[in-house]
Amino acid sequence: MRRFAHSAATIAAVVMLGPLLGLSLANAQKESPPEVPASVQARPGEEVVLLAHASGSQIYACRAGTDGKFTWTLKAPEAELTDRNGKVIGSHSAGPTWKLKDGSEVSGKALAHVDSPDPASIPWLLVNVVNHSGKGVLANVTTIQRVHTHGGNPPLEGCDESHRDAETKSSYTADYYFYAPAK
Repeated sequence: MRRFAHSAATIAAVVMLGPLLGLSLANAQKESPPEVPASVQARPGEEVVLLAHASGSQIYACRAGTDGKFTWTLKAPEAELTDRNGKVIGSHSAGPTWKLKDGSEVSGKALAHVDSPDPASIPWLLVNVVNHSGKGVLANVTTIQRVHTHGGNPPLEGCDESHRDAETKSSYTADYYFYAPAK
């Protein structure tokens, strides 16, 4: 009986503390990795610890390339992260950086990308985490996937010398899968 009482107390604590941390019980459930091309698959021995949906913008700046031609260049993402129930659990910003309301934060560097199945959308990515801060869900995350992208591409026109340093935002949505070593 005592063992059951401990389990019930643990469950009750998760249910009560989850909303205070900005995370829902749904995120505590095991998520299956998405089906993706081999080049953007997580490493063997990693498991999904969080699935977050992003909704926001990709911010582009009009800049001259090394060839002197002007092109829209990604400056930063700016998005809200939500759980399966649509509750805001964090944000995604320049770095790229992902920060949760529980105080955990990671930044990373793209390892690989593949074109989205939707040609009007930004690529799917595999990101290697290079910095951690805080304690929480992201504390042990090593890899992030960006998949199921919709939108986010830069405009096809409007970037030339007369628009140097102009900025534009392109709306996008995506799913981010966060991986940590399996326990």
